[in-house]
Amino acid sequence: MGTPDRILDAALTSFGGPGYGATSLDGLAAELGITKQTILYHFSSKEGLLESVIDRSAIELTQALAATLAQARIGWDRVEAVVRTVFSLGLQRPELPGLIREVTRLGPPASTRLAEALEPLLDAARVSLEQDMSAGTIRTTDARLLLVSIYSTVIGAVTEVEVLRAVGVEPTLRTAVRRRRELLDFLQAALRAG
Repeated sequence: MGTPDRILDAALTSFGGPGYGATSLDGLAAELGITKQTILYHFSSKEGLLESVIDRSAIELTQALAATLAQARIGWDRVEAVVRTVFSLGLQRPELPGLIREVTRLGPPASTRLAEALEPLLDAARVSLEQDMSAGTIRTTDARLLLVSIYSTVIGAVTEVEVLRAVGVEPTLRTAVRRRRELLDFLQAALRAG
């Protein structure tokens, strides 16, 4: 793996974990055994590094979710497949949903960049939901608001470890599977047509 990829991996882990504000280029350089100037050679600034992390992460997320959407059937099966994929990503690579959470908290211009990168995927998801609503397989509602609700619920359930601990749920594989099942039950009840 080349130096730019190593830098991007370390930055993703830090931005998606402790957060953007808690990440320093000096700290990343020390962790990687390189100099800060090496990071700045590849990325113009901390902001430029964040932009590159967002771009690469958006590609990874889009590929994973697009593959899921392409394989899933219609209606509830598609919603469930997406939720399962996001939970799986959260367990395998917690820094990805952590980055989404962090970028959302940072606001523009980072959140705008992520939204623009994910826009084609979100448009496809909206169209799919609208088709499912027209077919009567899920309850009719505003598809855009539904996407925001699903996003908030799923990302929160995957990334808010501190909140889980505060309510007495220790984050383990077993509790993640239980949270996923409960979240799917909640969403299915909310989306059930009729």
